[in-house]
Amino acid sequence: MLQRDHDIYASAPLRRLLDDQMRVMATDLQRCFGSHGLLLGAAVGDTPPALPLLGCWTRLWVDNSRYRGDLHAATDEPLPFVDDAFDLVLLRHALEVVPAAPALLAEAMRVLAPGGVLVVTGVHPLSGWAPWFYWRARGKRQAMQVPLWLSHSLQQAGLEIERAQRVGCAWPMATGAPIGVNAWGGGYVLIARKRHRMVTPLRIKPVPVRVPASGRLSPGTRRSSAL
Repeated sequence: MLQRDHDIYASAPLRRLLDDQMRVMATDLQRCFGSHGLLLGAAVGDTPPALPLLGCWTRLWVDNSRYRGDLHAATDEPLPFVDDAFDLVLLRHALEVVPAAPALLAEAMRVLAPGGVLVVTGVHPLSGWAPWFYWRARGKRQAMQVPLWLSHSLQQAGLEIERAQRVGCAWPMATGAPIGVNAWGGGYVLIARKRHRMVTPLRIKPVPVRVPASGRLSPGTRRSSAL
């Protein structure tokens, strides 16, 4: 008989889905580089991917109304990081367990550096996983996010979508070989890049040119510069 796990993200179906999601985005992540990455997950002790081009990681996971891990903070407050702090931000099912998903998404974009990559994964609400997910999460705060809404929000904020695909098995109890991209998959992977800030060119101030006593200007000198 099926039982509800104390931690839904420790269940066998979710672990398989997490592996499928990581397998799909592995190639994209291998191209990420920089000094700092942020992993914010739903599973206790979630570990970041091994990326040789990325310096170091800050690891957090959601525990009721708190962030735990490398630091402790409240989930209803802004992330305790300065703007543009991370070159890669990975929200691994985190939007499903926080009190306000839009607020966390906005914070993830705030702490992402220009040119950096934001990765969002989760359970797709329009899939065969939805009834099972809500049944297993009964009594807890879990809310699946619509990837189309997430993509729209990221684009409105100026990010470019690089990947938006459904991933994994169509049913949580399915068995067999690992599945990557699947049009009927129970999970999704969303990858977006934050655009670099536009550089505003400085306006060059004309330098007055002293007119010789002869009244003649050297070749190539604009008369307006001498006025």
